Amino acid sequence: MSHRSIDVVPDFGGVAATEDIEQIVGALLTITLITSVLTLVISATIWAIAIAHGNHHAAARARTGALVALAASALAGAAAAWTMWLIDLGSGL
Repeated sequence: MSHRSIDVVPDFGGVAATEDIEQIVGALLTITLITSVLTLVISATIWAIAIAHGNHHAAARARTGALVALAASALAGAAAAWTMWLIDLGSGL
């Protein structure tokens, strides 16, 4: 029984549209950040108005909205950085 060597090499032409992927990721990041900032501004405004009028239930919901907007911004930034790192890693193989 003879053993043959099988070479496994990466297909460098498999991800030919990395520029397109980078543009799509950049556009999605922009949309996500604009939406998060708008949500943060609206939630912070409602939070301030609700506290001023003594409506603690609305203030708690607005505070939750503000925290969700901040978390969404952080996750969007992390996802974009991770995607760009993966693209750079793939092109360096």
